[in-house]
Amino acid sequence: MHRRNLIKGFVALGACPICAEAARAASTHWGYAGPVGPEHWGDLDKRNFVCSAGTQQSPIDIKGAVKADIPHIAIGWHKGGGRMVNNGHTIQVNLPQGSTLTRGDRVYELIQFHFHAPSEHYVGGRSFPMEAHFVHKDTDSNMLGVLGVFLTPGATNASFASLAAAFPASSDEETAVDEIDPNGLLPASLGYWTYEGSLTTPPCTENVEWMVATEPVEVDPADMERFTSLYPSNARPIRSLNRRFILGLG
Repeated sequence: MHRRNLIKGFVALGACPICAEAARAASTHWGYAGPVGPEHWGDLDKRNFVCSAGTQQSPIDIKGAVKADIPHIAIGWHKGGGRMVNNGHTIQVNLPQGSTLTRGDRVYELIQFHFHAPSEHYVGGRSFPMEAHFVHKDTDSNMLGVLGVFLTPGATNASFASLAAAFPASSDEETAVDEIDPNGLLPASLGYWTYEGSLTTPPCTENVEWMVATEPVEVDPADMERFTSLYPSNARPIRSLNRRFILGLG
């Protein structure tokens, strides 16, 4: 019990997106391979304690989901400007206030979205070429709501193509994005799986309500290659489900 309370204390330190970003920025350099890779994150900085000691870590392999009467997702994202940054770990698009995701009586504000290759989550042992993470902050608490969307090669996706054409090539490079429409990266159906998890990057805080869309979105392979030429492998390995349940729409 003491160990669990200690973990929750570390979670509280990184409970908001801004706090988590600050913790990541201040921590020792981390990456996806070698001595700074995922298996060492917990040892690199005391603020990353939960990366190794946590029991509700992400990502996971989604299998054995329990059919349940979970709330439908309502998206209220707005088209507009933003800023796209190459932060040394991924390409991230930071958005102004006003876009929301509603799930039952919970309202989350969209803060940013970013990409991983290959996908961080698996489905029945299968990975996908890429995954987009839409990071939201609960308007009434310090919880985060992250919507994961798998990306697969196929038809051109106008929203992804416009971003890919302007991906900042250098670490810490930032550019303005005038007309970004995150809705274009959503699948036609908003069926999803949900589980309690964590950030997939240091400090790995366990304050995330994960929603992973069951339907992938097609993007042009050439646009996908524009990302993988910068980040060919920026996915944390699968973590143990432990005693958690994965729920899906019944």
